This record gives sequence, structure tokens and C-alpha cells, in this order.
Amino acid sequence: MKIAIGADHAGFEGKELIKTVLDEIGVEYTDMGTNSPDSVDYPDYARKVAESVARGEFDQGILVCGSGTGMAISANKVKGIRAAVAWNAETASLARQHNNANVLAIGYRTSPEGTIPDIVKAWFAADFEGGRHAGRVDKITGIERDDLC
Repeated sequence: MKIAIGADHAGFEGKELIKTVLDEIGVEYTDMGTNSPDSVDYPDYARKVAESVARGEFDQGILVCGSGTGMAISANKVKGIRAAVAWNAETASLARQHNNANVLAIGYRTSPEGTIPDIVKAWFAADFEGGRHAGRVDKITGIERDDLC
């Protein structure tokens, strides 16, 4: 499994923490920036990660910003991306199991202290369950396909 990881300035420290967790659990990753806590625009990094996942260059992505929300909104504009904000291990697992989410968004400022490693580990421990959830994910893809905007 290959992962693309990115963050803005508010998520920089969280991204660095996540890299240590990925090393610990043996997940290969490519860091797509940012590389410092200097102010940057989160949509730039969300787009880089999301497009690389959508093109199939990476299996999944992880994005980190202050709340996770801006990254998820931006990533979800890319066709084929199902980005989910997870604030604990359960929401990370459910995003994979029920929604087949392929991008994890984490809020470094809003996640309870010490939970980020658990969120990341839960994400990688979970798999899409299919079954009744597959039809729902297909409906999400149908919304993208209709492209009514």
C-alpha cells in the first residue's frame, strides 16, 4: 500500500507525527508537503494528494489541517475521492468500512491530544465491508457521474 500525505501549516506538526506512525506500522508514504509551519493554502495540498489518489498513483491519502474540514471539502471536489474527517478511531474505521473512504482528513487542532496515532491505526486496520454499503457508495459515484453543476 502506498499513501500520499499532505498538510497545511496548521497540520504540519500532525503530519510529522503521522509519518512516525506510518513508519511504525510499515505503510509506505510520500510526503507532498507542506514542509514547514509557514502559512500556506490548504486547497493546494488537498488537491495534490486527492488528484494523485484519483489517478491511481497512490492507494489512499491522508490530509491534515486545523480542523480537517477544509482539506476534506477540497479533496472531495476531485472525482473519485471520498474524503472523510475522522476525530477518533471509530469514525476512521466507519469511514473505511461503510463509505469506502480513500482519503482520511484529520484536524490537528481539533483532535483530542494523543488520539491521532489511534485514528491512523484504525484507518489502516479497517476494510470496506461491501454488502449493503456498496450500493450506497455506488450512489455517491452516480452523483459524481451526473455532474449537474
